Amino acid sequence: MNIIAITACPTGVAHTYLAEANLKKNAKKMGVDILVETQGAVESEYILTSDDIKKADTVLIAADKVIDLSRFSGKKIIRVPVTRAAKDAQGLLNDILSGKIKSELLELKNNRSHSESESTDQSRSWLSQIYVHLITGVNLMIPFVVAGGILIALSFSFGITAATPGDPHFSPLAKMFSDIGGGAAFALMLPILSLGISKSISGNMGIVSGAVGGMLAIHTGSGFLGALLAGFLAGYVTFAIVKYVNLPKALAGLKPILIVPLLSVLITGALMIFVVGEPIKVLLQALTTFLENLGNTNAAIMGLLIGMMVAFDMGGPLNKTVCMFAIGLMSSGIYEPIAACMAAGMVPPLGIALATLLFRQKFTHQERETGKVTWVLGLSFITEGAIPYAVADPLRVIPAIVAGSGLAGALSMALGCGSRAPHGGIFVMFIPNVITHVVAYACAIAAGAILTALILRFVKKDCQELPQEG
Repeated sequence: MNIIAITACPTGVAHTYLAEANLKKNAKKMGVDILVETQGAVESEYILTSDDIKKADTVLIAADKVIDLSRFSGKKIIRVPVTRAAKDAQGLLNDILSGKIKSELLELKNNRSHSESESTDQSRSWLSQIYVHLITGVNLMIPFVVAGGILIALSFSFGITAATPGDPHFSPLAKMFSDIGGGAAFALMLPILSLGISKSISGNMGIVSGAVGGMLAIHTGSGFLGALLAGFLAGYVTFAIVKYVNLPKALAGLKPILIVPLLSVLITGALMIFVVGEPIKVLLQALTTFLENLGNTNAAIMGLLIGMMVAFDMGGPLNKTVCMFAIGLMSSGIYEPIAACMAAGMVPPLGIALATLLFRQKFTHQERETGKVTWVLGLSFITEGAIPYAVADPLRVIPAIVAGSGLAGALSMALGCGSRAPHGGIFVMFIPNVITHVVAYACAIAAGAILTALILRFVKKDCQELPQEG
Protein backbone atom coordinates (compact mmCIF):
# COMPACT_ATOMS: atom_id res chain seq x y z
CA MET A 1 0.00 0.00 0.00
CA ASN A 2 1.19 3.48 -0.89
CA ILE A 3 0.41 5.93 1.93
CA ILE A 4 0.88 9.67 2.12
CA ALA A 5 0.43 11.48 5.42
CA ILE A 6 0.16 14.88 7.07
CA THR A 7 1.10 15.33 10.71
CA ALA A 8 0.15 18.42 12.71
CA CYS A 9 -0.31 19.27 16.37
CA PRO A 10 -1.80 22.51 17.78
CA THR A 11 1.51 24.14 18.66
CA GLY A 12 3.48 22.55 15.83
CA VAL A 13 6.47 21.79 18.03
CA ALA A 14 6.84 18.22 19.29
CA HIS A 15 4.00 15.84 18.38
CA THR A 16 4.09 16.93 14.73
CA TYR A 17 7.67 15.79 14.22
CA LEU A 18 7.57 12.83 16.58
CA ALA A 19 4.59 11.46 14.61
CA GLU A 20 6.50 11.98 11.36
CA ALA A 21 9.59 10.17 12.65
CA ASN A 22 7.63 7.23 14.08
CA LEU A 23 5.55 6.78 10.93
CA LYS A 24 8.66 6.74 8.73
CA LYS A 25 10.57 4.40 11.05
CA ASN A 26 7.77 1.85 11.42
CA ALA A 27 6.75 2.01 7.75
CA LYS A 28 10.33 1.15 6.78
CA LYS A 29 10.30 -1.87 9.10
CA MET A 30 6.99 -3.04 7.66
CA GLY A 31 7.94 -2.48 4.03
CA VAL A 32 5.26 0.18 3.52
CA ASP A 33 5.83 3.15 1.22
CA ILE A 34 5.00 6.39 3.04
CA LEU A 35 5.62 10.07 2.43
CA VAL A 36 4.99 12.52 5.28
CA GLU A 37 4.36 16.25 5.15
CA THR A 38 4.57 18.12 8.46
CA GLN A 39 2.48 21.21 9.14
CA GLY A 40 4.26 22.56 12.18
CA ALA A 41 6.23 25.53 13.38
CA VAL A 42 9.06 24.82 10.94
CA GLU A 43 8.58 24.47 7.18
CA SER A 44 8.18 20.84 6.16
CA GLU A 45 11.23 19.07 4.76
CA TYR A 46 8.93 17.46 2.20
CA ILE A 47 5.81 18.87 0.54
CA LEU A 48 3.45 16.35 -1.07
CA THR A 49 3.30 16.83 -4.83
CA SER A 50 0.32 16.32 -7.11
CA ASP A 51 2.06 13.18 -8.41
CA ASP A 52 2.42 11.83 -4.85
CA ILE A 53 -1.27 12.42 -4.24
CA LYS A 54 -2.26 10.78 -7.52
CA LYS A 55 -0.28 7.61 -6.75
CA ALA A 56 -1.43 7.32 -3.13
CA ASP A 57 -3.84 4.58 -2.07
CA THR A 58 -4.61 6.25 1.25
CA VAL A 59 -4.20 9.71 2.75
CA LEU A 60 -3.49 9.64 6.49
CA ILE A 61 -4.26 12.84 8.38
CA ALA A 62 -2.71 12.62 11.85
CA ALA A 63 -3.66 16.03 13.15
CA ASP A 64 -5.31 17.88 16.01
CA LYS A 65 -6.04 21.03 14.05
CA VAL A 66 -7.95 21.92 10.89
CA ILE A 67 -6.16 20.81 7.73
CA ASP A 68 -7.03 22.02 4.23
CA LEU A 69 -7.94 18.85 2.35
CA SER A 70 -8.92 20.44 -0.97
CA ARG A 71 -5.96 18.89 -2.85
CA PHE A 72 -7.04 15.36 -1.81
CA SER A 73 -10.42 15.36 -3.55
CA GLY A 74 -11.35 11.87 -4.69
CA LYS A 75 -8.87 10.13 -2.35
CA LYS A 76 -9.53 7.85 0.61
CA ILE A 77 -8.95 9.79 3.82
CA ILE A 78 -8.16 8.38 7.28
CA ARG A 79 -8.16 10.80 10.21
CA VAL A 80 -6.57 10.08 13.61
CA PRO A 81 -5.28 12.26 16.46
CA VAL A 82 -1.61 13.17 16.06
CA THR A 83 -0.85 11.47 19.38
CA ARG A 84 -1.91 8.13 17.89
CA ALA A 85 0.81 8.40 15.26
CA ALA A 86 3.34 9.74 17.77
CA LYS A 87 2.81 6.99 20.34
CA ASP A 88 1.69 3.93 18.35
CA ALA A 89 2.69 4.34 14.71
CA GLN A 90 3.15 0.59 14.25
CA GLY A 91 -0.33 -0.22 15.54
CA LEU A 92 -1.80 2.56 13.42
CA LEU A 93 -0.15 1.31 10.25
CA ASN A 94 -1.25 -2.27 11.02
CA ASP A 95 -4.84 -1.10 11.45
CA ILE A 96 -4.69 0.78 8.14
CA LEU A 97 -3.26 -2.21 6.28
CA SER A 98 -5.82 -4.60 7.77
CA GLY A 99 -8.73 -2.28 7.09
CA LYS A 100 -9.66 -1.87 10.76
CA ILE A 101 -9.77 1.92 10.38
CA LYS A 102 -12.55 3.12 8.15
CA SER A 103 -11.60 5.54 5.39
CA GLU A 104 -13.85 8.15 3.79
CA LEU A 105 -13.88 9.14 0.12
CA LEU A 106 -13.26 12.88 -0.02
CA GLU A 107 -15.57 14.75 -2.37
CA LEU A 108 -15.36 18.53 -2.16
CA LYS A 109 -18.66 20.31 -2.70
CA ASN A 110 -19.24 23.91 -3.73
CA ASN A 111 -15.46 24.50 -3.91
CA ARG A 112 -15.26 24.17 -0.14
CA SER A 113 -11.50 24.39 0.03
CA HIS A 114 -11.02 26.05 3.41
CA SER A 115 -11.90 23.05 5.57
CA GLU A 116 -12.63 19.35 5.55
CA SER A 117 -15.30 17.72 3.41
CA GLU A 118 -18.75 17.12 4.81
CA SER A 119 -18.21 13.37 4.72
CA THR A 120 -15.03 13.71 6.76
CA ASP A 121 -16.75 16.07 9.22
CA GLN A 122 -19.51 13.52 9.73
CA SER A 123 -17.03 10.71 10.32
CA ARG A 124 -15.54 12.55 13.29
CA SER A 125 -17.26 12.56 16.64
CA TRP A 126 -18.94 15.72 17.88
CA LEU A 127 -16.46 16.02 20.74
CA SER A 128 -13.54 15.60 18.35
CA GLN A 129 -14.80 18.46 16.19
CA ILE A 130 -15.28 20.69 19.23
CA TYR A 131 -11.74 19.97 20.36
CA VAL A 132 -10.22 20.77 16.96
CA HIS A 133 -12.07 24.12 16.83
CA LEU A 134 -11.08 24.95 20.41
CA ILE A 135 -7.42 24.09 19.99
CA THR A 136 -7.24 26.05 16.71
CA GLY A 137 -8.31 29.16 18.62
CA VAL A 138 -5.89 28.44 21.44
CA ASN A 139 -3.07 27.94 18.94
CA LEU A 140 -3.69 31.41 17.50
CA MET A 141 -3.92 32.95 20.96
CA ILE A 142 -0.76 31.48 22.53
CA PRO A 143 1.81 33.76 20.81
CA PHE A 144 -0.13 36.83 22.01
CA VAL A 145 -0.21 35.43 25.54
CA VAL A 146 3.48 34.55 25.61
CA ALA A 147 4.74 37.80 24.07
CA GLY A 148 2.36 39.96 26.08
CA GLY A 149 2.93 38.10 29.32
CA ILE A 150 6.71 38.31 29.17
CA LEU A 151 6.60 42.04 28.30
CA ILE A 152 4.29 42.63 31.27
CA ALA A 153 6.73 40.66 33.40
CA LEU A 154 9.55 42.91 32.21
CA SER A 155 7.56 45.96 33.27
CA PHE A 156 7.25 44.48 36.78
CA SER A 157 11.03 44.24 37.01
CA PHE A 158 11.04 48.02 37.55
CA GLY A 159 8.51 47.61 40.37
CA ILE A 160 4.92 46.36 40.61
CA THR A 161 3.49 49.90 40.15
CA ALA A 162 6.32 51.36 38.07
CA ALA A 163 4.11 51.57 34.98
CA THR A 164 1.55 53.79 36.74
CA PRO A 165 1.99 57.54 36.02
CA GLY A 166 2.33 59.55 39.23
CA ASP A 167 3.76 56.63 41.19
CA PRO A 168 7.00 57.42 43.05
CA HIS A 169 8.70 54.54 41.21
CA PHE A 170 7.22 55.43 37.81
CA SER A 171 9.41 54.48 34.83
CA PRO A 172 8.61 55.38 31.20
CA LEU A 173 10.31 52.16 30.09
CA ALA A 174 8.11 50.10 32.43
CA LYS A 175 5.05 51.86 31.03
CA MET A 176 6.18 51.09 27.49
CA PHE A 177 6.53 47.39 28.31
CA SER A 178 3.14 47.43 30.05
CA ASP A 179 1.39 49.25 27.18
CA ILE A 180 2.77 46.90 24.56
CA GLY A 181 2.32 43.71 26.56
CA GLY A 182 -0.85 44.43 28.49
CA GLY A 183 -2.50 47.23 26.55
CA ALA A 184 -2.00 45.65 23.14
CA ALA A 185 -0.90 41.97 23.06
CA PHE A 186 -2.86 40.82 26.13
CA ALA A 187 -5.85 42.96 25.16
CA LEU A 188 -6.08 41.01 21.89
CA MET A 189 -5.94 37.64 23.63
CA LEU A 190 -9.68 37.04 23.96
CA PRO A 191 -10.74 38.41 20.54
CA ILE A 192 -8.04 36.29 18.87
CA LEU A 193 -9.17 33.18 20.76
CA SER A 194 -12.77 33.72 19.75
CA LEU A 195 -11.80 34.59 16.17
CA GLY A 196 -9.73 31.41 15.85
CA ILE A 197 -12.54 29.16 17.06
CA SER A 198 -15.08 30.84 14.79
CA LYS A 199 -12.78 30.70 11.75
CA SER A 200 -12.15 27.01 12.36
CA ILE A 201 -15.90 26.34 12.27
CA SER A 202 -17.02 28.57 9.40
CA GLY A 203 -13.88 29.57 7.52
CA ASN A 204 -12.91 33.14 6.73
CA MET A 205 -16.56 34.20 6.96
CA GLY A 206 -16.36 33.65 10.72
CA ILE A 207 -13.48 36.06 11.36
CA VAL A 208 -15.57 39.21 11.89
CA SER A 209 -18.24 37.73 14.15
CA GLY A 210 -15.61 35.83 16.13
CA ALA A 211 -13.50 38.92 16.77
CA VAL A 212 -16.55 40.97 17.77
CA GLY A 213 -17.74 38.19 20.07
CA GLY A 214 -14.35 38.15 21.80
CA MET A 215 -14.45 41.91 22.31
CA LEU A 216 -17.93 41.62 23.80
CA ALA A 217 -16.60 39.00 26.24
CA ILE A 218 -14.30 41.76 27.52
CA HIS A 219 -17.07 44.38 27.62
CA THR A 220 -19.55 42.12 29.40
CA GLY A 221 -16.97 40.98 31.95
CA SER A 222 -17.46 37.33 30.99
CA GLY A 223 -13.74 37.04 30.32
CA PHE A 224 -12.04 33.91 29.10
CA LEU A 225 -15.07 31.61 29.40
CA GLY A 226 -17.21 34.16 27.59
CA ALA A 227 -14.68 34.36 24.74
CA LEU A 228 -14.76 30.57 24.39
CA LEU A 229 -18.52 30.55 24.07
CA ALA A 230 -18.45 33.60 21.79
CA GLY A 231 -16.15 31.75 19.39
CA PHE A 232 -18.48 28.77 19.11
CA LEU A 233 -21.59 30.96 18.88
CA ALA A 234 -20.03 33.12 16.17
CA GLY A 235 -18.78 30.12 14.24
CA TYR A 236 -22.01 28.17 14.16
CA VAL A 237 -24.18 31.25 13.60
CA THR A 238 -22.01 32.23 10.63
CA PHE A 239 -21.98 28.67 9.31
CA ALA A 240 -25.81 28.56 9.45
CA ILE A 241 -26.15 31.90 7.67
CA VAL A 242 -23.74 30.86 4.91
CA LYS A 243 -25.52 27.56 4.42
CA TYR A 244 -29.18 28.49 4.77
CA VAL A 245 -29.53 32.10 3.65
CA ASN A 246 -29.94 32.04 -0.13
CA LEU A 247 -30.19 35.16 -2.26
CA PRO A 248 -31.23 35.72 -5.87
CA LYS A 249 -28.38 35.58 -8.35
CA ALA A 250 -28.43 39.33 -8.83
CA LEU A 251 -27.84 39.91 -5.10
CA ALA A 252 -25.48 36.99 -4.43
CA GLY A 253 -22.45 39.29 -4.46
CA LEU A 254 -23.79 41.06 -1.37
CA LYS A 255 -23.72 37.91 0.74
CA PRO A 256 -20.01 37.77 1.69
CA ILE A 257 -19.50 41.53 2.09
CA LEU A 258 -22.81 42.59 3.66
CA ILE A 259 -25.33 39.92 4.59
CA VAL A 260 -23.08 37.41 6.36
CA PRO A 261 -21.00 39.95 8.35
CA LEU A 262 -24.04 42.02 9.34
CA LEU A 263 -26.26 39.15 10.44
CA SER A 264 -23.53 37.11 12.13
CA VAL A 265 -22.20 40.09 14.11
CA LEU A 266 -25.72 41.18 15.09
CA ILE A 267 -26.87 37.74 16.23
CA THR A 268 -23.60 36.88 18.00
CA GLY A 269 -23.52 40.27 19.71
CA ALA A 270 -27.12 40.02 20.87
CA LEU A 271 -26.55 36.54 22.30
CA MET A 272 -23.43 37.69 24.12
CA ILE A 273 -25.13 40.74 25.65
CA PHE A 274 -28.54 39.30 26.53
CA VAL A 275 -27.90 35.58 27.07
CA VAL A 276 -24.25 34.66 27.70
CA GLY A 277 -22.50 37.66 29.22
CA GLU A 278 -24.11 38.06 32.64
CA PRO A 279 -24.35 34.37 33.68
CA ILE A 280 -20.73 33.71 32.68
CA LYS A 281 -19.63 36.87 34.47
CA VAL A 282 -21.29 35.67 37.68
CA LEU A 283 -19.75 32.21 37.26
CA LEU A 284 -16.31 33.71 36.69
CA GLN A 285 -16.63 35.94 39.76
CA ALA A 286 -17.64 32.93 41.87
CA LEU A 287 -14.69 30.92 40.57
CA THR A 288 -12.30 33.81 41.28
CA THR A 289 -13.65 34.18 44.83
CA PHE A 290 -13.29 30.44 45.41
CA LEU A 291 -9.67 30.42 44.26
CA GLU A 292 -8.79 33.52 46.30
CA ASN A 293 -10.14 31.89 49.47
CA LEU A 294 -8.42 28.52 49.10
CA GLY A 295 -6.59 27.41 52.22
CA ASN A 296 -3.16 25.79 52.03
CA THR A 297 -4.56 22.24 52.05
CA ASN A 298 -7.15 22.87 49.35
CA ALA A 299 -4.61 24.83 47.31
CA ALA A 300 -2.22 21.88 47.52
CA ILE A 301 -4.93 19.50 46.31
CA MET A 302 -5.75 21.78 43.41
CA GLY A 303 -2.05 22.12 42.58
CA LEU A 304 -1.69 18.34 42.70
CA LEU A 305 -4.51 17.90 40.18
CA ILE A 306 -3.14 20.65 37.93
CA GLY A 307 0.32 19.11 38.00
CA MET A 308 -0.87 15.60 37.23
CA MET A 309 -3.02 16.76 34.30
CA VAL A 310 -0.23 18.90 32.85
CA ALA A 311 2.18 15.95 32.85
CA PHE A 312 -0.14 13.17 31.78
CA ASP A 313 -0.13 13.85 28.03
CA MET A 314 2.95 16.10 27.87
CA GLY A 315 1.64 19.00 25.82
CA GLY A 316 -1.45 17.21 24.52
CA PRO A 317 -5.15 18.11 24.87
CA LEU A 318 -5.33 17.75 28.66
CA ASN A 319 -2.16 19.77 29.15
CA LYS A 320 -3.37 22.54 26.84
CA THR A 321 -6.81 22.66 28.47
CA VAL A 322 -5.40 23.08 31.98
CA CYS A 323 -2.89 25.72 30.89
CA MET A 324 -5.59 27.55 28.96
CA PHE A 325 -7.78 27.62 32.08
CA ALA A 326 -4.87 28.97 34.14
CA ILE A 327 -4.07 31.66 31.55
CA GLY A 328 -7.70 32.75 31.61
CA LEU A 329 -7.50 33.23 35.38
CA MET A 330 -4.54 35.59 34.95
CA SER A 331 -6.91 38.20 33.53
CA SER A 332 -8.82 38.03 36.84
CA GLY A 333 -5.67 38.59 38.91
CA ILE A 334 -5.24 34.92 39.91
CA TYR A 335 -1.59 34.04 39.27
CA GLU A 336 -1.08 30.85 41.32
CA PRO A 337 -2.58 28.27 38.87
CA ILE A 338 -0.37 29.36 35.97
CA ALA A 339 2.68 29.13 38.25
CA ALA A 340 1.66 25.58 39.17
CA CYS A 341 1.21 24.76 35.46
CA MET A 342 4.64 26.06 34.58
CA ALA A 343 6.34 24.25 37.47
CA ALA A 344 4.55 21.00 36.63
CA GLY A 345 5.32 21.38 32.93
CA MET A 346 9.04 21.80 33.60
CA VAL A 347 9.31 18.69 35.79
CA PRO A 348 8.87 15.83 33.24
CA PRO A 349 11.86 16.71 31.03
CA LEU A 350 13.95 17.88 34.00
CA GLY A 351 13.22 14.73 36.01
CA ILE A 352 14.04 12.47 33.07
CA ALA A 353 17.22 14.41 32.26
CA LEU A 354 18.29 14.10 35.91
CA ALA A 355 17.63 10.35 35.80
CA THR A 356 19.75 9.94 32.65
CA LEU A 357 22.59 11.64 34.52
CA LEU A 358 22.29 9.84 37.87
CA PHE A 359 21.07 6.41 36.77
CA ARG A 360 22.82 5.89 33.46
CA GLN A 361 22.35 2.13 33.49
CA LYS A 362 18.61 2.62 33.02
CA PHE A 363 18.94 4.34 29.65
CA THR A 364 20.44 3.64 26.23
CA HIS A 365 23.39 5.64 24.94
CA GLN A 366 21.03 7.55 22.62
CA GLU A 367 18.66 8.37 25.50
CA ARG A 368 21.55 9.66 27.60
CA GLU A 369 22.71 11.86 24.75
CA THR A 370 19.18 13.15 24.21
CA GLY A 371 19.03 13.88 27.94
CA LYS A 372 21.53 16.72 27.44
CA VAL A 373 19.01 18.52 25.23
CA THR A 374 16.15 17.53 27.52
CA TRP A 375 17.67 19.71 30.26
CA VAL A 376 17.25 22.77 28.04
CA LEU A 377 13.69 21.82 27.08
CA GLY A 378 12.73 21.38 30.73
CA LEU A 379 14.25 24.68 31.82
CA SER A 380 12.37 26.35 28.93
CA PHE A 381 8.97 24.88 30.02
CA ILE A 382 8.70 22.61 26.96
CA THR A 383 7.01 19.56 28.46
CA GLU A 384 7.16 17.74 25.12
CA GLY A 385 10.83 17.02 25.81
CA ALA A 386 9.65 14.00 27.82
CA ILE A 387 7.74 12.44 24.92
CA PRO A 388 10.50 10.26 23.40
CA TYR A 389 11.11 8.59 26.77
CA ALA A 390 7.39 8.14 27.45
CA VAL A 391 6.85 6.60 24.02
CA ALA A 392 9.70 4.13 24.58
CA ASP A 393 8.50 3.03 28.04
CA PRO A 394 5.05 4.49 28.80
CA LEU A 395 4.02 2.22 31.68
CA ARG A 396 7.03 3.29 33.76
CA VAL A 397 7.79 6.81 32.58
CA ILE A 398 4.27 8.31 32.59
CA PRO A 399 3.48 7.42 36.24
CA ALA A 400 6.90 8.79 37.25
CA ILE A 401 6.43 12.16 35.57
CA VAL A 402 2.80 12.44 36.73
CA ALA A 403 3.91 11.90 40.33
CA GLY A 404 6.76 14.42 40.07
CA SER A 405 4.61 17.07 38.39
CA GLY A 406 1.82 16.52 40.90
CA LEU A 407 4.26 17.16 43.75
CA ALA A 408 5.62 20.31 42.07
CA GLY A 409 2.12 21.66 41.43
CA ALA A 410 0.98 20.91 44.97
CA LEU A 411 4.02 22.58 46.55
CA SER A 412 3.76 25.59 44.26
CA MET A 413 0.12 26.22 45.17
CA ALA A 414 0.52 25.41 48.87
CA LEU A 415 3.48 27.81 49.18
CA GLY A 416 1.53 30.61 47.48
CA CYS A 417 3.78 30.89 44.43
CA GLY A 418 2.38 32.98 41.60
CA SER A 419 3.63 33.93 38.14
CA ARG A 420 2.82 37.06 36.19
CA ALA A 421 4.31 35.48 33.07
CA PRO A 422 2.48 32.60 31.34
CA HIS A 423 5.62 31.07 29.87
CA GLY A 424 9.39 31.33 29.89
CA GLY A 425 10.36 28.64 32.38
CA ILE A 426 13.42 29.30 34.49
CA PHE A 427 14.31 32.42 32.50
CA VAL A 428 11.43 34.54 33.87
CA MET A 429 12.47 33.57 37.40
CA PHE A 430 15.41 35.97 37.07
CA ILE A 431 13.12 38.93 36.36
CA PRO A 432 12.32 40.72 39.66
CA ASN A 433 8.71 40.64 40.90
CA VAL A 434 7.51 38.13 38.27
CA ILE A 435 7.51 35.02 40.48
CA THR A 436 6.27 35.40 44.03
CA HIS A 437 8.25 33.33 46.59
CA VAL A 438 10.80 32.53 43.92
CA VAL A 439 13.03 30.40 46.20
CA ALA A 440 10.08 28.25 47.27
CA TYR A 441 9.07 27.98 43.61
CA ALA A 442 12.52 26.73 42.60
CA CYS A 443 12.39 24.20 45.45
CA ALA A 444 8.97 22.95 44.26
CA ILE A 445 10.35 22.35 40.75
CA ALA A 446 13.49 20.67 42.11
CA ALA A 447 11.44 18.41 44.42
CA GLY A 448 9.25 17.29 41.53
CA ALA A 449 12.23 16.57 39.29
CA ILE A 450 14.01 14.60 42.02
CA LEU A 451 10.89 12.53 42.75
CA THR A 452 10.50 11.69 39.05
CA ALA A 453 14.17 10.66 38.80
CA LEU A 454 13.97 8.49 41.93
CA ILE A 455 10.82 6.72 40.73
CA LEU A 456 12.51 6.01 37.39
CA ARG A 457 15.47 4.61 39.31
CA PHE A 458 13.30 1.95 40.92
CA VAL A 459 10.74 1.17 38.21
CA LYS A 460 12.86 1.12 35.05
CA LYS A 461 14.84 -1.99 34.19
CA ASP A 462 18.55 -1.81 33.56
CA CYS A 463 19.33 -1.29 29.90
CA GLN A 464 20.86 -4.33 28.21
CA GLU A 465 22.79 -2.20 25.74
CA LEU A 466 26.57 -2.33 26.05
CA PRO A 467 27.86 0.82 27.75
CA GLN A 468 29.10 3.54 25.47
CA GLU A 469 30.75 6.77 26.30
CA GLY A 470 30.20 9.88 24.24
